[in-house]
Amino acid sequence: MSCDCKKRMDMTEQQLIKDGVSVPTPSILVHWKEFVCGGGSAFCNIIISYPLNKLIFRQMMHGVEATFALNQLQKEGLGFLYRGMLPPLMQRTLSMSLMFGVYDESLQPLLNNNVNPYVAKSIAGVVAGCVEATLMPFERVQTLLIHPKFHQKFQNTADATRHIARHYGIKEFYRGLTPILLRNGPSNAMFFIIRDEVKQRLPQQELLLYASLQNFIAGASIGAFLSTLFYPLNVIKIAMQCELGGPHRTVMYEFRYLLRKRGSNFANFYHGALLNISRAFLSWGIINASYEIFRKHLY
Repeated sequence: MSCDCKKRMDMTEQQLIKDGVSVPTPSILVHWKEFVCGGGSAFCNIIISYPLNKLIFRQMMHGVEATFALNQLQKEGLGFLYRGMLPPLMQRTLSMSLMFGVYDESLQPLLNNNVNPYVAKSIAGVVAGCVEATLMPFERVQTLLIHPKFHQKFQNTADATRHIARHYGIKEFYRGLTPILLRNGPSNAMFFIIRDEVKQRLPQQELLLYASLQNFIAGASIGAFLSTLFYPLNVIKIAMQCELGGPHRTVMYEFRYLLRKRGSNFANFYHGALLNISRAFLSWGIINASYEIFRKHLY
């Protein structure tokens, strides 16, 4: 390849990256950069939002008000506040890389074959969500570590992982897979479609501060909306994963069981939803803004 040709290709890729379009490339260095962007945004998000996420988990698990869940965490002390953080930290680091990387890899061939852009984005989002679901053992272990009835049973992530593998086998790591698939695929597809539509309509910002604020608000709003929409599936997933051993119940069975347990009132599935909106707003705002910042600096 001539120098002029290579220079034109680099300029084209830089312009596409500036416009927010992912450019597939075989370069190992670029893949490394994408991993750092996704991993860095996930790291920032988990460190900041984990305590709030744990509070929401308690509300989902017990169907209680925020003050009651907060009192539980205060009684347990600061030592348990970040207990169980390692699995989501590892999961989100890998998950963000897969979410954006697999989505782009799936999207480009579809667009090249003249598939309708919205159909192509939907298919690519579902594929990325299904690939992300392979990381669900991290969610599984995190749920057990957060649940107070397992505080004395498991010392840390490695201890819980060894216990599950030794006594229950690989299938136990994937308890609650169905609600995760039902959540990941559609939510990913909707996220990328809405995100692209919003980016096309927002003005271009030259200053990093204004661009970051704009990316934060856009990502936060989309994330809060989707997280609320799929909130009941998270409640069902947590209820499934709070069990260790025994039969693997279906989504419909768990839904009916929880509905009866919560007074046959579907609104009770949304205990913790207000805090969840706050958490999702903060989390996706951090992810979207920090991802773009990492990307801008690395590229």
